[in-house]
Amino acid sequence: MELLLLYVIILLLSIFDFSSGITYNKGDMEQHFACSSQGFPKKDEIIKLYLSSDDLKIQCFFQSESKITSKEFLNVFTSGGLAPSLGIINSTYTGIFHFNLTLFSDRVYWLIDIPRENITKNTDIAAVEEWLVRITLHHGLNIYTTKGTLLDSVREPILQWNLGIIMTKSDVSKLYPHVVALKVTKCPCANDVALLGFVLNSTLDGVYIGLSYSGFWNYDDTVWYNLTDMIHSQVGEEHTELSVVDMVLTNHFFVILTSLGLFISGDLRYPSSPVLMFSRADFCGFERVDYVKGKLWYNERCFANREHFEVDYVTVTFERNRTLSEASSCFYSKEPFLEWLPCLPHISKGMKTIPSTVITFLVDQEHSSGVYLLKNQKETTASVRILKNNQPRLKPKFPLFMFPSSFSSPVGMVFHPRSHFLYAYGNQVWLSIDGGNTFELLADFHDDIIKNTYHSFYTSDITFVSQSGKVYLTKAGLERYSEIGSITDKIFTLYYDHMGFIHKLTPDHFEAGGSFPAFGNSKGIFGQAPDLGFETVLALQFITLNEMIFYAHVPANEPKESINTKKFNNIHLGKVIHSRKTGTAYIRKILQHNTPEGFLSSVIAEMIDPFGIEDMSESSCLSSSLSINQDGNVYKLTLQMQTPGVISSFQDSDIEKTVVIPGYSSFLITGIVDDKNALAIATMPGNVPNNMTFVKDSWFLYNFGQRNGRTWAIYAKPCNYWFQQHDDSLSLNVLKYIDLGKSQALKVKVIPSTKGIRTLEIPLLKVIVGNPTVLEVKAKDSFDDTDSYLMEISAASKALHQGSTSLAFIVWGASVDCFVTTFVPTLKSSCSYLKSIHHIPSTLIPLEDWISGVHKDSQDFNMIKTLPINYRPPSNMGIAIPLTDNFYHADPSKPIPRNLFHKSKKSGKFKQCANVSTRGECNCTNDQKFSHAVAFSDCREKVPRFKYPVTQYPVSLEIYSEDGHIPVETPYLVTVMEVNRRENWELKHTVPENVKKLKDYLESILHAPVYNPSGLNLSIKGSELFHFRVSVVPGVTFCNLVEEFQIYVDEAPLPFPGHTLIAIAAAVVLGGLIFVAFMLQIRNIHPWDKCRKLLRRNKVNFSNLLLTGAHSGGSEHPSLALFNRRVSRTQPCGGKTGGDGGSLQVCCHSLTGIQDEAIRVSQSNFKTRSTWSQIVRRWSVRSEVSQSPGKAQEEQRTASTT
Repeated sequence: MELLLLYVIILLLSIFDFSSGITYNKGDMEQHFACSSQGFPKKDEIIKLYLSSDDLKIQCFFQSESKITSKEFLNVFTSGGLAPSLGIINSTYTGIFHFNLTLFSDRVYWLIDIPRENITKNTDIAAVEEWLVRITLHHGLNIYTTKGTLLDSVREPILQWNLGIIMTKSDVSKLYPHVVALKVTKCPCANDVALLGFVLNSTLDGVYIGLSYSGFWNYDDTVWYNLTDMIHSQVGEEHTELSVVDMVLTNHFFVILTSLGLFISGDLRYPSSPVLMFSRADFCGFERVDYVKGKLWYNERCFANREHFEVDYVTVTFERNRTLSEASSCFYSKEPFLEWLPCLPHISKGMKTIPSTVITFLVDQEHSSGVYLLKNQKETTASVRILKNNQPRLKPKFPLFMFPSSFSSPVGMVFHPRSHFLYAYGNQVWLSIDGGNTFELLADFHDDIIKNTYHSFYTSDITFVSQSGKVYLTKAGLERYSEIGSITDKIFTLYYDHMGFIHKLTPDHFEAGGSFPAFGNSKGIFGQAPDLGFETVLALQFITLNEMIFYAHVPANEPKESINTKKFNNIHLGKVIHSRKTGTAYIRKILQHNTPEGFLSSVIAEMIDPFGIEDMSESSCLSSSLSINQDGNVYKLTLQMQTPGVISSFQDSDIEKTVVIPGYSSFLITGIVDDKNALAIATMPGNVPNNMTFVKDSWFLYNFGQRNGRTWAIYAKPCNYWFQQHDDSLSLNVLKYIDLGKSQALKVKVIPSTKGIRTLEIPLLKVIVGNPTVLEVKAKDSFDDTDSYLMEISAASKALHQGSTSLAFIVWGASVDCFVTTFVPTLKSSCSYLKSIHHIPSTLIPLEDWISGVHKDSQDFNMIKTLPINYRPPSNMGIAIPLTDNFYHADPSKPIPRNLFHKSKKSGKFKQCANVSTRGECNCTNDQKFSHAVAFSDCREKVPRFKYPVTQYPVSLEIYSEDGHIPVETPYLVTVMEVNRRENWELKHTVPENVKKLKDYLESILHAPVYNPSGLNLSIKGSELFHFRVSVVPGVTFCNLVEEFQIYVDEAPLPFPGHTLIAIAAAVVLGGLIFVAFMLQIRNIHPWDKCRKLLRRNKVNFSNLLLTGAHSGGSEHPSLALFNRRVSRTQPCGGKTGGDGGSLQVCCHSLTGIQDEAIRVSQSNFKTRSTWSQIVRRWSVRSEVSQSPGKAQEEQRTASTT
């Protein structure tokens, strides 16, 4: 019960932490949850999740240092209806998923199972951002927040390859004695995916690279590869002394500089062989001695959802001056890195130039320009040239920037990842925020030289490592830095993982701190932050009660080469001066000057805690009055007894102490003349109280000396600002797309958190636009009642110009100890990959009906048509002659219908099913089977079905984006086409007067009809499948908005020209009959009378024939019986066919048959005459059935008589 009550109180108090945005810098990150997607989670480990082709299954348990078990925590939270929520975040996406609330009795963890398609539907290999995961106890409550990462191992390019021969741990350990340096490179979009290369001495050959997908947290998780055989296959086995020199992993390629040349991998997105293959780039005239001194330079940017204007560049420089036969000592190339060009443009003959060595050449993606760091015998310069057709122009974009002569040892230049902050480093560090036009001095290390820089895009950390082993830290865009420690390892490199944790890598182990609270923190690697003070004396001068100046004293006899060690410099900006006694002050400004004499630098500071003054027990002189008199360049301080019997005198311990007189100049005691007199120098010579006396307790002594050890120190200031992001996105590197004519808003808040320091009514944020020509940016700022500073930015795309720019919000007064001092969103004047156009069907059919293929309307009409296998729509030449190349419901193993004509045989091409033998091998997904896109027509099985005719079908369109759904209306205009080139359809729309001119103009350019999407109606007069494509015309959006939809028209009448042919045939037959009747009438021709005469003549001839062949007496011959049977089956003349010409023909054929039978019968021997009478009588009766009864009887009697 007590446990439950405790956590109810905790939850109620934590509710007040709810906020619409996330607040940073509130404290160190803690791990409240332990989670894993691969087995049971381990305690005190950073959360590393991996997304495979299967569903994402995550187990989490609550961890605490108390004695309460995880299961007890689980039961308490679950009984209160609380379960963790999982946020999956990248620069463009935020998804929230909830753990199961229902628990089993034996479970000690929460469980969640997320289908992969709920996170991403893509499975293609591409540069894709690694997600950040944010686990909280309950969505909306910012309590017990724990962060981690989620890596898509299916799509990450470098993880799909076998880099070479896999090495065992013992094989790797044999390399340690030969390693002289380490090189590390990481994936631009997923910083946890990184490569570590061994630089070897001349005693061992080989290229050995370790691959980590977990950010080098565990040495055993690194997979080591031997690439030696692959390199030798390119250069030959006879070459020796092979080693890694430098490496760069771009978005799609892996570039290795070795001692035997530069090697570039194939495109990592398209695995074509079991082992990753490399090709060698040739540089004429360069040999091994040049390659071992080469360097690779790369501007790290993530090209997930890549735009057409985004491309990677890599530069290689060699530390030597080029010869007459060589094009340059610096070369650059863009992917796929097949052609390497000289960094410097070609100079025409006769042009005067000063020969310079290219230290570094970088391509600025935002400005499409190249930035040079150049060095000649006299000076160091920076130059910027615009790239045109991938080559720098001869004319510089800006005038050369001349670094001072003190920048004598330049080493390199680097862009901070995903930003426009440019750093030039060597014995000094310079910062440019305008693409290399101007630079500001950030740090001066004098004789120490910065050799390497390391960056974290997530936390904006930048670490500089000098050749002496000292490590310095700054934040991107911040004009202050700090020393965080030193490294004594002989062989090491530093590395930032995806969450911004710093790691120290050595050949045989990786280090990220000794205990979990220090994981990734510089304290865990470098120990406690060092004292930034220097060995000199400070003199204190009050300006106001809370503001003061500290002067750094430089003795007159100080050697020139060590003067800089006794001066304040930029490293002290933003730090805190601590007195060994009591008191602290925050340094706001650094001043460099030559006067007053003895003070060459000073700082303006704001008091946080009052400094302790000396008392009489420490300085007995304080019990006397003090008079001040000028003595040449110094001042004499004289004590005057104020209280008899009190011992008061100057002592040697008073040297280096500061006399402070409110309202006047302070004095730094530099020497003791005697116990009553001392010599001092004034901090403000213009405000010296000359020949004045100050009584006891009106003057004070402060000790900032170093006679008995330095009594003051300087340390970094604790984080003094909270940073709050007012946005639906939880990412610190959010990416916003701004379409043509649209705008985006960003809002952040800075909350001062340091007590004792007043907040100045000046902006706390500095906003810098990387490329102001891309977007129109407006800022609006204000202070609220709590002294919080609110900044709102509106960026709009007003010009038809695509590009990207970084936008930096810099808390310029923040300490480098803050987690967030710089917020760098990226704005793209382009089309969002989430923006699309969709056709809204007139009748929505549920997915389950699509799967079953049955969806009936109110009239019991099935509105789904299952297409025949290998179906092709009809053409204008007829149903049986399809001419389209598109198959629907394709199956290569089945016959192709409607394939009789030559033109049909030539048309029709499989797409998804090309080069396969069965439909199963087409690998059609469910999305492809239900897609209207013609690209997936092979997979499409079912389409919407409508009854003939389709009239006034509303073509309703909507645009989907991250901002929601909007109908397609003006100024959007569309074109419509039938992809199978079918006709028999038409569109109707209304054109407002303000759109008519634009419509006419676009039609003249596009050579196609342009329609207003509002009120667009479709009518179809044909049958079977119609496949339409709707495209938004360019000029009103950067997006290529295209939508396709299909309509199957069924139960149509005979297709053209069936109706026409039938009507024509009927008309011809009817007209022919009328014409024949007319001609017979006018010619007085009676065909029926002639038919009757012919019948009569045939009967007379037949009777005569029978009489001539008769025999008398006897019974009926068998042949006569046969004759009678045949006669009985013969149809008489004038039967059911009527009395037209057809009956006449039948009569004639019947009589002919009688004659033939009579001839055969006559050949028999008939003995009685009565038999012949019977034959004649039968044929006479049957031949006259069609005649009138009276006439038939008369004919019968005549025949009988005969």
